[in-house]
Amino acid sequence: FRDLNKKSALKFVHTSVHGVGHEFVQSAFQAFSFSPPLAVPEQKDPDPEFPTVKYPNPEEGKGVLKLSFELADREGARIILANDPDADRLAVAEKQEGGDWKVFSGNELGALLGWWIFTCWKEQSPEPSAVKNVYMLASTVSSKILRAIAVQEGFHFEETLTGFKWMGNRAKELIDQGKTVLFAFEEAIGYMCSPIVLDKDGVSAAVIAAEMASYLATKNLTLSQQLNAIFNKYGYHISRNSYFLCYDQTTIRNLFDNLRNYDGDSKYPKLCGKFEVKGVRDLTTGFDNNQPDNKAILPTSKSSQMITFTFANGGVATMRTSGTEPKIKYYAELCAAPGNSDYNQLKKELNDLADAIEQHFFQPEKNKLQSKAD
Repeated sequence: FRDLNKKSALKFVHTSVHGVGHEFVQSAFQAFSFSPPLAVPEQKDPDPEFPTVKYPNPEEGKGVLKLSFELADREGARIILANDPDADRLAVAEKQEGGDWKVFSGNELGALLGWWIFTCWKEQSPEPSAVKNVYMLASTVSSKILRAIAVQEGFHFEETLTGFKWMGNRAKELIDQGKTVLFAFEEAIGYMCSPIVLDKDGVSAAVIAAEMASYLATKNLTLSQQLNAIFNKYGYHISRNSYFLCYDQTTIRNLFDNLRNYDGDSKYPKLCGKFEVKGVRDLTTGFDNNQPDNKAILPTSKSSQMITFTFANGGVATMRTSGTEPKIKYYAELCAAPGNSDYNQLKKELNDLADAIEQHFFQPEKNKLQSKAD
């Protein structure tokens, strides 16, 4: 949409959070015929001390974006694009009508970019049967929204293990088979918006997000409104992700072993509080009761803990250990059928489910876990 980009009245603020993204995002905007984004001056040059932020990761939300908000408010910009210091991740914030800023979660931005990239592909592909060769990928702890879009639109969706090495390698396999891989993402704000780089890339994601926002603006739509339109069409997918800190390997091992023997020897939980467990996939042991032979399809690893529970109410929750930090993470999502648009009710149900997982499966008091809030 080069002509629209040239005329776009939208102003963008970009921060590279003392990292390397600045000149590359400026170049990308130029390549797309945009006016340059407004760079946060205090954060545009690399600085290994990261002097203006407590923690230089835009995943942490509003704290990292304080200077971006201030610049955007001064300049009348409605969209903020934030890269992490090595510029392979992207966070996006949008000013709402009431004046507040909404920072999109990794899953929400994944839904928007997936919808947008498929919409653009569809416009350029007049042959309806071509969709059968189209693939999108996401990691197993990310939102299932692409699966819902794939079911309605007729393309393929595949899950991989966590991390872009899995998605990049799978994308390469599919491309070598003559397939079209349009998009891959993970909830930790990582996006592969083009098969030119088979990895997450925050630079191409930033300029493609900008083009999506400027296109929607010509239809008098905001990113937030479009996100709701996606959820109304394909079903609400709302998530709550968090973690507990635990520095003791034995405690971590006992916590997961307890889940594997919750209702007696080798019996996984049937209930989590009031929520009925329908399916269990354990990628540490290779057990998956959703498969006819109870064997997981995804690769398994005894060296890391990872169990996914599927609930009767449409909820999915994965508990896993971090490979790099002393964290036990969880990712909970409620996937509603299209037409069920009572957002507040769904949000309450998700929070009740996540609270039950914390209380019954993590048992933070018994296991002396430190919560994220602390």
